[in-house]
Amino acid sequence: MKSVAVEQGLTPVKQYLESQGCQVIEMATEGKQQPGVCAVVITGADKNLMGIQTVVNNVPVISADGLSPEDVYHRVKEYIH
Repeated sequence: MKSVAVEQGLTPVKQYLESQGCQVIEMATEGKQQPGVCAVVITGADKNLMGIQTVVNNVPVISADGLSPEDVYHRVKEYIH
């Protein structure tokens, strides 16, 4: 199964994804590439107000802001298949 990178501070999401059989890795420091991940889950707390992004991975970024771990899993599942 492909890996999912999860930002620090999302322990319940990380644990739920692992319990569902996802391979979860902790998100690397900003600007570092995460080879082999199919999605990145972020807290959404540090949204970029200027809309400027540095694209490091060409993968979907899922904001966990306001979502339950189950909701995040369903979004991740869309990209894993």
